[in-house]
Amino acid sequence: QVQLVESGGGLVQAGGSLRLSCAASGSTVSDYAMGWFRQAPGKEREFVTAISWRGDNTPYADSVKGRFTISRDSAKNMLYLQMHSLKPEDTAVYYCAADLLGTGSVFVPEYAYWGQGTQVTVSS
Repeated sequence: QVQLVESGGGLVQAGGSLRLSCAASGSTVSDYAMGWFRQAPGKEREFVTAISWRGDNTPYADSVKGRFTISRDSAKNMLYLQMHSLKPEDTAVYYCAADLLGTGSVFVPEYAYWGQGTQVTVSS
């Protein structure tokens, strides 16, 4: 079983950048598909990006394609989300999630393990 803790959120102006981190413990991230999801107030949790356990599939939501980049450091047992050109509509709580031997699904129910989330607020 893996435990996940996100960090790196904060307040940033539109056009700015942030890097989110997700620290894993209890198991190695290389055995899991890892994903980033987000949830804005009053909205459902939505897919942002993921990386398959093999590292051969990295889907992105259309809304973040070209601006966000997911990466994984298996040696440090960390997952990252580099975000550039942030927009006010990126404001949400961002969650890290893990799916054992997953292929990088875009669907929330596929991920059994979740962090507590980190708030990202983009001001206009």
